[in-house]
Amino acid sequence: MSGVAAQALVLDFGGVVTRTLFETHALTEQALGLAPGTLQWRGPFDPDSDPLWRSMQADEISERDYWRTRTSEVGRLVGEDWQAMETFVQRARGAEPEKVVRPEADRAIRAVHAAGFRLAILSNELDLFYGADFRRRLPLLDLFDTVVDASYTGILKPDARAYGFVTEALGLPAGACVFVDDQQRNVDGARAAGMRTVHFDVAQPALSYAEALGHFDLVL
Repeated sequence: MSGVAAQALVLDFGGVVTRTLFETHALTEQALGLAPGTLQWRGPFDPDSDPLWRSMQADEISERDYWRTRTSEVGRLVGEDWQAMETFVQRARGAEPEKVVRPEADRAIRAVHAAGFRLAILSNELDLFYGADFRRRLPLLDLFDTVVDASYTGILKPDARAYGFVTEALGLPAGACVFVDDQQRNVDGARAAGMRTVHFDVAQPALSYAEALGHFDLVL
């Protein structure tokens, strides 16, 4: 562990701050008028059910490729041609953004902010997947000092430059940042960049946030 004290919590967005689309199939089906149980792919919750997810985890396709494919599939189910992940997310959950924020994330973010530490988002696809309007309607994000989004930078994690954008924006050394992400490759990239890291387990969000807050001597 770095000898530098932890001063900032750097979070991935989708899956870490918000619940994954895998976890909200029932809400998606209801919103889109699909029969319950229509959406069978479960990603990290049931890799055997999701060959495409396994291909992504094996680096045979990118995360963006995965979601582009799912977007097209779900669009066809409702008789539409969906090309942008933003369309899928907004139709599935855009009406009430706060409902898809993990309660554990809300509590952790507020605890870190209240204790006087810094907050940052480092996402590969925040506005690309969710749309800028989604972010504007999520007041929790007002607590963040900076949002670095590859939708605009064009530099995807685990490229070392992505982590450099965050440390530069915060004005902190990498060792002062605790980075949390649900994708192992992105965690590995952050560790290589010198950050403290937490590999977020989407099946155990409270445990992962407790680990992250431990770096700041805070409890969830």
